[in-house]
Amino acid sequence: MNPDGWQVLRFTLETAFIAVALITPLGVWLAWLLARREWRGKALVETVATLPLVMPPVATGLILLKLFGRRGPIGSILEGRFGWDVIFTWKAVVLAMGVMSFPLLMRTARTAFELVDPRLEQVARSLGAGPWRVFWTVTLPLGKRGVSAGFVLAFARALGEFGATVLVAGNIPGRTTTLAVDIFQMIELGKDDEAARLMGISLFLAFLAIGAAGFLSAPHKGKKRWETTGENP
Repeated sequence: MNPDGWQVLRFTLETAFIAVALITPLGVWLAWLLARREWRGKALVETVATLPLVMPPVATGLILLKLFGRRGPIGSILEGRFGWDVIFTWKAVVLAMGVMSFPLLMRTARTAFELVDPRLEQVARSLGAGPWRVFWTVTLPLGKRGVSAGFVLAFARALGEFGATVLVAGNIPGRTTTLAVDIFQMIELGKDDEAARLMGISLFLAFLAIGAAGFLSAPHKGKKRWETTGENP
C-alpha cells in the first residue's frame, strides 16, 4: 500500500477512536438509565437513539448537515460563538462516526447492565451506598465486559462508516478521506488492485473487532463454574 493509503488508514483509526471515546460516557449513562430506570418518554428516547442503526446512513448525514451546517441551528452557534467550522473538516468525520456507532455502544451496554443481578445493587444500597457509588462499585464492574464489547463494536462500525461521512465531511485528500471513502474512490478511478488491498485491511480490522467483541461478551468461564458448582475459580 502506498504512503497515502497508510495516511488514510491512520486517519481513520484516529478519528474512529476519538468518536467512540467521546460517545462512551453518554452511551453508558443512557444504557444504564434504560436498563435500571422507568420514566416517561423512555421508549421515545430509546427509539431516537437507535434510529441511526436502521435509517439510511445518507439520511442521517443529511440531518447532520442541516443541523451542523453554518446556517444550521447548532452549526451557527458553534461558528458564531467559538469559531468552530464542523462541516467538511475532520470534526465532521468524528461527528458522523460517533452518531452512526452510538446505537451499537448503547444497546450492547444496556444488555450488559440488564444481566447484572439487581440484588447485588440492593445489598450495596442497604449498606448506605448512594446511586453513583453503586454504579461505580457494583454495576459497572460487573458489566464492564459487555461495555467493553460495545466499545469495540462501535469502533468497528466507525471504521466502516461511509454514507453519513461522505455527506458531511466530503472527500478532501489528507483532511477528511477515510478508509471506506478511499475504497469507493479507488473503485471509481478503476484502481481495483488498490481497492482490493484497502478492502482486505478493512476486512481484517472488522474480523479482529468482531472476535474481540465476542470474547468480551462471552460469560467468564471461571465465574460460570463458581456459580454452578460453588467451586472457587
